[in-house]
Amino acid sequence: MTVEPTLDPATASCRLWDAVVVGAGPAGAMAARELARRRAGVLLVDKARFPRYKVCGGCLNPRALRVLGRAGLGHLVEKLGAVPLTRFKLGARGAVADVPLPPGAGLSREALDTALVREAALAGAALLPGVSASLLPVGAPNDRRRLRLRQAGREHVVEGRIVLAANGLTGALEERAHTEADVDRPWEPGSRVGAGVMIEKPAAGYEPGTIYMACGEEGYVGQTVVEDGRVDMAAALDPAAVKRAGGTGELAEQILARAGFPPYPGLARLPWKGTPHLTRQAPALGGERLFVLGDAAGYIEPFTGEGMAWAFAGAALVAPLALRGARLWDPELLVHWRGAYHRKVTRRQIICRITADLLRHPAATRVTVGALSVAPWLARPLFRIMYRD
Repeated sequence: MTVEPTLDPATASCRLWDAVVVGAGPAGAMAARELARRRAGVLLVDKARFPRYKVCGGCLNPRALRVLGRAGLGHLVEKLGAVPLTRFKLGARGAVADVPLPPGAGLSREALDTALVREAALAGAALLPGVSASLLPVGAPNDRRRLRLRQAGREHVVEGRIVLAANGLTGALEERAHTEADVDRPWEPGSRVGAGVMIEKPAAGYEPGTIYMACGEEGYVGQTVVEDGRVDMAAALDPAAVKRAGGTGELAEQILARAGFPPYPGLARLPWKGTPHLTRQAPALGGERLFVLGDAAGYIEPFTGEGMAWAFAGAALVAPLALRGARLWDPELLVHWRGAYHRKVTRRQIICRITADLLRHPAATRVTVGALSVAPWLARPLFRIMYRD
């Protein structure tokens, strides 16, 4: 069911909002809901209309589920029919390790994001889907930030005491570059690109309840079954390797085959969608009356649902700080935000960075998969570190 706007841009421009949240993915929608629950006047803007497909592995790990539960949103997982995830199969060079996985859930971004946006609306947030936004330079009066909204060739300016930038990997929100709050940044050298596709049903040899990950020198391909029986396949790939292979689907087929996983007939012909380079870090997590969160704050290649956990954790952390900033702005709030984000998100991302670097080396990957195939329990300490609060 489509999410309808609760007002139009012209009406939104007629009041001063406590918070304007740009980006209605997991981080933005949850932050908007948390602020609205605290009686803030919240405007949630996204250039997309919901439901919409998003390149993502479709996995909620235990940490993500706990954060949802603490926010009073744990019921959504069961309500949406998420598939319980209990196993992780890692394949490389023909060897496959079958590892028990702490309970997670397989859920498409179409279903999850749409549900979170509706929860934000139920909490009192105003919705503007299908509208692009850009942040204007700081001006007078200095108790607010202004944004330009664009829809169908028309422009309107809205004002908010606080702005939350949760607008994804590209993270470009400001019209003027090279400012103290500029969130447009280059990716890190060697960063892979993301790619994803939804497949009607699993191929022979694949089962629901399991995350399958095929690793190769050129990247990795992961897949899991989500709530409606489709397969959510997502990959992190070397851009040069994609070109050499002749396309995203062609390279995914090669990686699956080399890893020893069953083939997906016609995989190369499916409508794959891509993302910008994945690994990046925002030089600043905010600016004047601005907080940056979600993928816009930085991103590392995830493996078993870490990206969703980072998004939810960041939203829960930023909401009380943003509310204080809306009431009385203090630059020290950004210091608190950066410290909290580093403790709860950046440190967790380091584990994924180390794992991603390890899996880029064929010899290390072969040893890892071999060890886990004989002793699956070796993965338990890593899972405990990755999934702890």
